[in-house]
Amino acid sequence: MNVSDSERMAGFLEAQKIQPAKDITKANIVIFNTCGVRKMAEDRAYGQIHNLWKNNPQTKIVLTGCLANRKDIQEKLKNKVALFCEIKDFMQELENFLLCHSERSPYSDEVEESTNNHRQLHHKADSSTPLCSAQNDNCYLTVTPKYANSAQAYVPIMTGCNNFCSYCVVPYARGREVSRPAEEILQEIKKLIKSGVKEITLLGQNVNSYEPLPSPQPSPEYGRGGKMFPSLLYSGEMSRTRDREGDVVNFSDLLKTINAIPGDFWIRFMTPHPKDMTAELIETITSLEKVCEAVHLPIQSGDDTILKNMNRHYTRAHYLQLIEKIKNSFAKNKPEKIFALSSDIIVGFPGETKVQLEKTAGVMRRVQYDMSYFGQFSPRPGTAAFKLKDNIKKEEKVRREKYLNEILAASALKNNQQYLGKTFDVLVDNGRAGKYFGHTRTLKNVKIKTSQKKLAGKLLEVRITRVNTWNLEGRLA
Repeated sequence: MNVSDSERMAGFLEAQKIQPAKDITKANIVIFNTCGVRKMAEDRAYGQIHNLWKNNPQTKIVLTGCLANRKDIQEKLKNKVALFCEIKDFMQELENFLLCHSERSPYSDEVEESTNNHRQLHHKADSSTPLCSAQNDNCYLTVTPKYANSAQAYVPIMTGCNNFCSYCVVPYARGREVSRPAEEILQEIKKLIKSGVKEITLLGQNVNSYEPLPSPQPSPEYGRGGKMFPSLLYSGEMSRTRDREGDVVNFSDLLKTINAIPGDFWIRFMTPHPKDMTAELIETITSLEKVCEAVHLPIQSGDDTILKNMNRHYTRAHYLQLIEKIKNSFAKNKPEKIFALSSDIIVGFPGETKVQLEKTAGVMRRVQYDMSYFGQFSPRPGTAAFKLKDNIKKEEKVRREKYLNEILAASALKNNQQYLGKTFDVLVDNGRAGKYFGHTRTLKNVKIKTSQKKLAGKLLEVRITRVNTWNLEGRLA
């Protein structure tokens, strides 16, 4: 999601005759687009901002993303950061910032955006044309991105979150859920397919709650009070309306409509929430031809008490029932296909006992994940869990993550054995003659040995000749 937002920032800025700068140390303006979910991202932002400002105090630093509205961070960085702005306000606030800077400086401003791909930008400050005239708070979603990859594209279908998981800052940083109109999403995807994109990833903080209806306004009681928040689902009294593009009223409908677009491409999505994983959606994702056979369904913890304290709105039993339904549905709809399951798990949540950790381990052994992304709990100011005592030492969190990762490694290797000697479609990511790297529909990394050239971005048939815990190797079929 951060990469996608950065692509839209880049598209927006370059549409205003903003070009790449060659060196961050010579930039007049540097934009940091940050994630506030994990403390590691916050620490990295601190370090980079401090070093940049120390070496060049004249640099104008802009902080956007999940950390931008944190009062404690604003206080710490007030002497180094010239502008704090949320993603949804990025265009309007940066417009004002650049126009003010233009009045003071007749020369071109250079702008660098520090992101995962470290794209650099600079602005020719000679235009009085407003950079964003849209009144919508999330008008940045309508901007044409500067895609970082010609074969793969991220397409946000919604922004914000209504869930208020107790450890997560996103609802405060991005606001309540707002879904993009299906017509707008489909227009973007059709252009991408026409341009040769082979993989579309639909994005949303809670992607399977997509519903192109007006989002309810926040209620006063859902503030930063530190209480556990109830599920914020649409009321049954709200009448459903049909989107202008066919009959798209939910995520399942959207997937079906995208699947019907002509072309040879894959569809992925992230991140779904278990509480919104309906029987209809399971049937849809396991039967549509272009939807990849990879389901990422975060559990976060295998213990009901911890899940309740996380405000996750499902139980261990409910989650495992969903997994069985997904497995059975794949077996029914795509019996010839191998599928993959992945998850997110937080270790060391406040109060987590070793017995509760074992319940998470038990879920992992039962599900047999292909991949899981572990996060060591870090308290985020403004969230409910911030008021809980972080009573598990760092060393113990590391130990618990290592323990769970060993379970994951065993199931990943076992699952990878299924691929040996079989042929799969692989989307080539990068490489050169002799050795290329790509991935399957199930998101397995594949090293391809071939003497052919210029294969990046192509879909190829690859016969798997070797497997290990995390990767596959093969040759062109």
